[in-house]
Amino acid sequence: MSDRRLLVGLIGANIMGSLSPALFADAFAAAGISGFYHLMDVDRLPGRDLKHLLAAVKTAGFAGTNITYPFKQAVIPLLDTTDPQAAQVGAVNTVAIAPDGRTTGYNFDRPGFRRSFEESLGRDSARGATVVQIGAGGAGSAVAFALMDLGVTLLILHDIDVARAKALQAEVVRHYGASRCRVTGDLEGDIAAADGVVNATQVGMRGFPGNPVPVAPLKSTHWAADVIYTPIQTAFLDAAAAKGARVLNGGGLCVHQAVEAFRMFTGVEADVARMHRAFATALAVRDKAAAEKV
Repeated sequence: MSDRRLLVGLIGANIMGSLSPALFADAFAAAGISGFYHLMDVDRLPGRDLKHLLAAVKTAGFAGTNITYPFKQAVIPLLDTTDPQAAQVGAVNTVAIAPDGRTTGYNFDRPGFRRSFEESLGRDSARGATVVQIGAGGAGSAVAFALMDLGVTLLILHDIDVARAKALQAEVVRHYGASRCRVTGDLEGDIAAADGVVNATQVGMRGFPGNPVPVAPLKSTHWAADVIYTPIQTAFLDAAAAKGARVLNGGGLCVHQAVEAFRMFTGVEADVARMHRAFATALAVRDKAAAEKV
């Protein structure tokens, strides 16, 4: 163990089931760094908002913090600078804090989703495809640009906040052209005609039960992806799998964005295979504990 000491963490809501502390603990141990990953859940910290928590981690000397729902877009005005890729996405999931306190925002959800997709479903599943994406918030923005990176021909967006869907459409169109993205006017019909479906909302997460994706049009020729990993198998993925669709859970996204964040915080390249093993171990422990509570 070296004498390097690092504090990092996660700011968000409903995050006590996060596996990031376990992933970072294992990566710190592998790198010989004395590090601690601190969860800052606004649901458990009454009176502490994003601005307060960001100021607190700077004062405490954190090397940085991850950012999750509902703050991925709200954090941007509070930062000193934003990485160009994060600015393009319009959302940040990682904040690096320099020794002088200056903050820089990054988005590692985009490469995280892309690499997870390539690893599990394969790039050919996206290249030339028509994809329906439910959710146009912070996670949805990153996934939309990741799908463009993967070569999706047409991305069809849906959000219960139509203005938010249209705003994301405008950003995708600005970078990729009007033919590559539209907002759905017939969600079930568009899903039936699509190659793939993505849930990029928090619905289906523990604490936000349900399935935001209509089940009837799902079929065996679809692939279905979810950004959620708490639980690892959401109601949406269960429904898609029951129809014979190939499915991708949010575990790979969690792992790959953590690899990027760890490199940003420490300068050390984490071992992806080891991170996957740490995720699987932590998931089994978490799910066993949850089952014992029932």
